[in-house]
Order: sequence, then C-alpha cells, then structure tokens
Amino acid sequence: VQLQASGGGLVQAGGSLRLSCTASGRTLSNNAMGWFRQAPGKEREFVGAITWSGDSTYYPDSMKGRFTISRNNARNTVHLRISSLKPEDTATYYCAARYAGNYESPAGYDTWGQGTLVTVSS
Repeated sequence: VQLQASGGGLVQAGGSLRLSCTASGRTLSNNAMGWFRQAPGKEREFVGAITWSGDSTYYPDSMKGRFTISRNNARNTVHLRISSLKPEDTATYYCAARYAGNYESPAGYDTWGQGTLVTVSS
C-alpha cells in the first residue's frame, strides 16, 4: 500500500487547512490511521489518530481543539483539518497506517506517506 498526503501549503496565521491522505494498493478500512508532524530540527510529534471505523479519535492534549481527523473508507481517504493555524504549526505532516501498539508511538505504524509541508506565516 502507498499513502499519498496532500493539501499542505503556505497559509497565514489564523487560517485553516485540510490535509488529505489517500491510500492506493489496498484498502485501509481495517487500519487505524494516524497523523504526525515534524518540524525542522525536532522529533516527530503525534497529532492524532482515528480508529478503522472512524467512530473514535485520539489527540494528545496539546492538539485538542484545533485538529480534527476524519476518514472516508469508501474513498480510502483520511483527512486532518487544522484550524486557527499558528506559526508553530509549521511542519511536514505525515499520515500513517497503524498496525499495533500505542497510538502515540511512531513505532506502531508500518506504512507512512511522504509528508506534506505546512508553512504558517505570521
């Protein structure tokens, strides 16, 4: 399976973006999906995850409120909406398919997209 992330770009602070992650090769309807981000010089950071059914989402406290994950299994797509963007949200955002373990740990994800860059100007 391949994951293709898209939707990144340059946006002003206060704006919003919706990132998409589309899978090809096989269905992801059996996988929980996660989003991570990595800013230059920093470690990869967990943004949130969604269960295979889409019934539940998980966010670390630092991401609650402005980040919303959704999915459309019929279209093999997962979305991440970011609102009220801040310059500190500038990072490359990655989607990943989870296979086991802690939602927040990158080690629990076995398939990663190439990332999409989000740049927030002040």
